[in-house]
Amino acid sequence: MSGWVQIVGIGPGDDALVTPQVQAALAEATDAVGYIPYVERVAQNPNLTLHPSDNRVEIDRSQHALEMASEGKRVVVVSSGDPGVFAMAAAVFEAVEHGKPEWRNLDIRVLPGITAMLAASAACGAPLGHDFCAINLSDNLKPWALIEKRLRLAAEADFAMAFYNPRSKSRPEGFEKALETLKAACGDNRPMIFARNVSRPDQTIKIVPLQETTPDMADMRTVVLLGSSQTRIIEREGAPMVYTPRSVAS
Repeated sequence: MSGWVQIVGIGPGDDALVTPQVQAALAEATDAVGYIPYVERVAQNPNLTLHPSDNRVEIDRSQHALEMASEGKRVVVVSSGDPGVFAMAAAVFEAVEHGKPEWRNLDIRVLPGITAMLAASAACGAPLGHDFCAINLSDNLKPWALIEKRLRLAAEADFAMAFYNPRSKSRPEGFEKALETLKAACGDNRPMIFARNVSRPDQTIKIVPLQETTPDMADMRTVVLLGSSQTRIIEREGAPMVYTPRSVAS
């Protein structure tokens, strides 16, 4: 088969953070599929047909991409950040596993990108400098009880944490419950970082003690980081620097 699928990450927002590898794939592709806001970030090209679609249709989108590739087209599946972090790479492989047998023989590649938690961490220092975990707070695809369990266990293990999809208009109560769980489980005032529109011109970074956080500090354009008990804040003129030491005293 001459067609291919490349699942690409276009970074958190700043065009300078799109890797040269992804730029080359976009330049060579005949078709691009993805969630509407992400496809809108793809540069106009007369040789590239855009196929934007709404949210929550990841499997349909993946099947469309695979079908076009089987017809000989060169297809990019676009995600923000990194396609393997709560994004389209897993959806494409799920479609392959349960789809047409010939899709398994397609040329399918995943091209990494800079995910929002790494851009947010870099914007304020190095809060993810030691062991950390990432948790998607959306309960669209998993029960809330599992999210709550993972929050408690991550706090017990003293991970720094990164939270995706913290608070949407359709489920604003989720982040409130997450904060209640974290405040009780951590029991201290480690820093929580709210990075909104990270890497974009209107980026905002807020560093708030955990016990003083409120649900309205986050929305779906915010990635939230929580330090571990070891995370440090260096005060200085201007914005402070936050980091988690690379070692833990025995």
